[in-house]
Amino acid sequence: MFFFCYSIFFVLSTDICAIKINECDWLVTHFVWVVQVQNMSQSIEVLNLRTQRDFQYVMKMENQMKGLRTKFRQIEEDRKTIMARNFKVKRSRCLNSLLITVLSVCFLIAACGKLMKITGPVTVKTSGTRFGAWMTDPLASPRNNRVWYMDTYTNSKVVREYKSMTDFVSGLESRTYYLPFKWAGTNHVVYNGSLYYNKEQSNIIVKYSFETGRVLAQRALEYAGFHNVYPYTWGGFSDIDLMADELGLWAVYATNQNAGNIVVSELEPETLEVQRTWNTEYSKRNAGESFMICGTLYITNSHLTGAKVYYSYNTKTSTYEYTDIPFHNQYFHISMLDYNARERALYAWNNGHQVIFNVTLYHVIKTEDDS
Repeated sequence: MFFFCYSIFFVLSTDICAIKINECDWLVTHFVWVVQVQNMSQSIEVLNLRTQRDFQYVMKMENQMKGLRTKFRQIEEDRKTIMARNFKVKRSRCLNSLLITVLSVCFLIAACGKLMKITGPVTVKTSGTRFGAWMTDPLASPRNNRVWYMDTYTNSKVVREYKSMTDFVSGLESRTYYLPFKWAGTNHVVYNGSLYYNKEQSNIIVKYSFETGRVLAQRALEYAGFHNVYPYTWGGFSDIDLMADELGLWAVYATNQNAGNIVVSELEPETLEVQRTWNTEYSKRNAGESFMICGTLYITNSHLTGAKVYYSYNTKTSTYEYTDIPFHNQYFHISMLDYNARERALYAWNNGHQVIFNVTLYHVIKTEDDS
């Protein structure tokens, strides 16, 4: 009897424990779910906060982008306005510069005449070797008085620039240019901002821009002798003489086809193409130097003491005449003699001295009754 009661009690106790254990499992599971739900709620709140913050950031960025687009439009409008203004200013400057150049050329042509007298010289400076060239630009504006200096007649590429004649005399150099090719002779010319010179050991003419420091054009002068084939009396690779006057740019040289006599060619300044050519009967080797004034070539008979302008050739009429215009060769040896139309003067390199001669022109004014 006792054993039976104990058995019943044990069974009941076991069932009660099982029920309690099941209740505990359910409570634990429920607690876990509650915790997970709370965590998810917190995560959702965090995501909502982040979403709101990101949305505000996007809206702020959009406003900034709108502001940038407005600024960019304003900048573009300002750029167009500035470009238009700059274009007008540059166009005005170019037109003014062109007008000054045209008026200067017209004035020079109107004042053209026949060479009657050479006086001087005035010694500006003593420098360099026995041979060389120095010059100013006949087409420069009145405020531009730059001087260029090229010492010796061969194996050099150095051009020295001075802002004014005063600086040149004082030796106050403003700039040095290194040409891409060496030059031959001393018969170079500066014309409208560019240097024209004969390339060493060739009959090639080079146009070099002082503004850009680049070669703008180069062209062979057909049939022209070079490298002391047809030089002036003093030699020095002076076969090709480049010069300018009131009418434009010229080249003086000699060819086999013209029996070594002087040939005059008018050059197009931009391309260096020969526009027109005249053949003279004066031997290049018997000429001391030459220069152009108002379309007429004047030739000296020597580079030494006692030299004079002995021969002239008029390209307008294709006629020549013998002249007798003396000038004072003060330092006994002239290796460069070039006319400057703006200053109405002859620049010369006289045995290491840079000198200037004044010229007197005879002006013939024609009226309608004379034509």
